[in-house]
Amino acid sequence: MQQQPPTSPDVSSAAKSPLFQSSTQYRNWRFSVEQLKATRAALNQASVAAIRNTFESDSPGSSSDVHFLDANEEHLLVKLYIIKISQLCGHFRFPEEVEATGITYLKRFYLKNTVMDWHPKNVMLTALYLATKTTNHPISLESYTANIPRTNASDVLDLEFLVAQSLAFEFAVWHAHRALWGIWLDIQDLPQAPPHEELQRIHDTAMQHIRTSRLTDVELIYPPSQIALACLSLAHPEIAAFWARSKNADTALEAIESIKRTITRDGDTPSVDVVREIDRHLKICKNPEKVVGSKAYLAKRAREEKEAELKRKKKAENVRKATEQGNPFGEVLVGQANLDDDD
Repeated sequence: MQQQPPTSPDVSSAAKSPLFQSSTQYRNWRFSVEQLKATRAALNQASVAAIRNTFESDSPGSSSDVHFLDANEEHLLVKLYIIKISQLCGHFRFPEEVEATGITYLKRFYLKNTVMDWHPKNVMLTALYLATKTTNHPISLESYTANIPRTNASDVLDLEFLVAQSLAFEFAVWHAHRALWGIWLDIQDLPQAPPHEELQRIHDTAMQHIRTSRLTDVELIYPPSQIALACLSLAHPEIAAFWARSKNADTALEAIESIKRTITRDGDTPSVDVVREIDRHLKICKNPEKVVGSKAYLAKRAREEKEAELKRKKKAENVRKATEQGNPFGEVLVGQANLDDDD
């Protein structure tokens, strides 16, 4: 469902430009804090209800003692795998664009799915691999999986279409680190700009804040330009104000205060012990229809195969009837074939 973006003003020409406002990110992947909370809660509740029903169908009363994850626990587990994306990118020496895009894909996937259906480990691997292709930094699947312990090609490929489908095949992402680069170049051309060495240190510090921001929801709420300015302000408030004044955008400094608070509050690394406990519960409450070899999995596969067989029989019957009527291509195609060139 398309969501209306927040009404807070953009603060750079990149965010104000028709290019960004016409992007799928602007139209479909910006939410309010309340919308994000409601979306995750609804997904979680629907998943718990479906999995509970599956448990009960297989063995009545079996779900009574199961600890199902809540939306906050799911979000915390996804956050851990955001960190793992950064670690993998360091190992492969992927550029910033690949890392940022892979993280965005992972976040967006879990606005359409839950960890109780799809564990973030394999989704993370697939999202990052997909990002290498969409950002034009491809790596062979063999090289990719060979460098990740206990991982084979099917762990990545089996979920690739699902991830792409969950992203609505909208692969382009506008990132805050690019907006920061534009602001940094602007500042260098301003009169009385600090020396280049100092500006470089400020940029590097702001980049660290941008990487921290990826652990939060800010990219799902605010445009990249505002996130970039907020991170610059965290690194050096005076320089951020200096740039804003040069653009006659002093009011933008007020708009970014909530971003700065969110990054400072939510940009922490989750406790390993807490996440390990969540993962332990996930092993128990994972959707059995997704567990290969389980009764629920086999029953679902049987239903799907039966439905596919019925569709094949129906199609074959339609072809047979059409052939008997002397119309092997069906009424629609023949009707179209009889049209004159001018029709």
